[in-house]
Amino acid sequence: MTILLAVVIISVAEVVILSLAFRTFERADEKRARLELERAAQTERPRSRFFGEAAAIPSSDGAALEALLARLERHVRLEQQAAQWFLDNPTPETLHHRAPVRPHVTH
Repeated sequence: MTILLAVVIISVAEVVILSLAFRTFERADEKRARLELERAAQTERPRSRFFGEAAAIPSSDGAALEALLARLERHVRLEQQAAQWFLDNPTPETLHHRAPVRPHVTH
């Protein structure tokens, strides 16, 4: 009977010791992962792109912005002309062909 009691006590003691050791190692792994994430956030590199490196920061002058807006407005006008041309001539052929570009009158 005493041998059985000794085996049970030793087994329970081993389970307690192993669970404490496992918890300690698990906390160390969590701490290591947290530190790696912090290091990665501090040394974050710009993401490379398929066609090149990161885009350049635009200059603060408004000339580039004005040029972009002019191109965008021209594109919108051309799309509106194409839609109107299709509405004037609604056939399957005109749906897939380019609309004739009419000169734009500036005000």
